[in-house]
Amino acid sequence: QLSDHDPVDCLCEVFEVTRSSYYAHRHRRRTPDVERLRLRSRVNELFTRGRSAPGSRSIKAMMQEEGEQIGRFKVRSLMRELALVSKQPGS
Repeated sequence: QLSDHDPVDCLCEVFEVTRSSYYAHRHRRRTPDVERLRLRSRVNELFTRGRSAPGSRSIKAMMQEEGEQIGRFKVRSLMRELALVSKQPGS
């Protein structure tokens, strides 16, 4: 927002940020990560199919059975982004 009023060079100097970092951040914000969106969709689908019970380990195992190369911490991160919390039956 500030860059509309002041030059980027000046703002970067004030906030002690390099210009390249500023432009890299702007570029990252604009381009959606298609692969991550696909994985999020798949995690959400498996979580819903499991009636909100599977955790990151279970979802990772299901995805690996389908041939997807993904780790538990990546699944955990995706679940956190989607605000999915495992609800174990009987707890």
